[in-house]
Amino acid sequence: MRVDLHIHTRASDGTWTPAQLVEHVRATGIGLFAVADHDSIGSLAECEALVRGSGLRFLRAVEVSTTWNGALYHMLAYGINPASAGSATLHRLLDSNRRLLEEANRESLELLCKEGFPVDLEAYDAYVNDPGRGGWKGLNFLVDQGLCADVGDYFDRLFNADRPIPFPVFPSPAEVIAAIMAAGGVPILAHPGSPWLPIGEEVLEAFRQAGLRGLECYTSYHDAATSQRFVAWCQRHDLLITGGSDCHGDFAPGRKLGFPPLEDTDLRLGELAERVIT
Repeated sequence: MRVDLHIHTRASDGTWTPAQLVEHVRATGIGLFAVADHDSIGSLAECEALVRGSGLRFLRAVEVSTTWNGALYHMLAYGINPASAGSATLHRLLDSNRRLLEEANRESLELLCKEGFPVDLEAYDAYVNDPGRGGWKGLNFLVDQGLCADVGDYFDRLFNADRPIPFPVFPSPAEVIAAIMAAGGVPILAHPGSPWLPIGEEVLEAFRQAGLRGLECYTSYHDAATSQRFVAWCQRHDLLITGGSDCHGDFAPGRKLGFPPLEDTDLRLGELAERVIT
């Protein structure tokens, strides 16, 4: 069975509605999928309703922002139960993370303004973002103002090593992992070999000691050798192995749904198999 356990919707920075996502999943021949929006569970209920009785298989998920040693990481929370009594801490954490992201959005524009870019902050405050475009409010505002061409230009020219983008300090991995587990979820570290944040043994061990249950070994950011390095690490430590495309619909065309191509037999889902919704 084909699998993609990392897909985004309009609830964060993807372009697809839940209905569109499910349609694309079916057309691609994926049998098991997960929606993992950034710090948002806004699409989970609708996706679940569309899946039940359809023949597809679905895992609830959310991609949670966390900070460790000054760096930003993403923790995938699979199999959460948002209606459980134990999920209250996770709900509060996600609400706080979204507020921090919104504040950082404005701070990034304030930085450009201080450096002489013609950014109208009052216009930004009044700006209504269209979630169907994907991305985020600050990016889309700059594009519409003619100050930025696209997401590549945003990170290559506007924000780079010479002008670092402001990032909030999010809760620690230990806090995030505890909140995920209290909500009945399983914490998996997302794309650990991504080029902007290559992760070594020290980081992996620190996260494992905090309660990490596995790695997203297969992702559009990893080559085969990188994937196998993380698979071997998970096998040594008896941890779960997941994978997904990090597809954002039409927003990030380089991350295509169902790529890398994965079968359920490529993964080690363990306890996650009990949380699959049909």
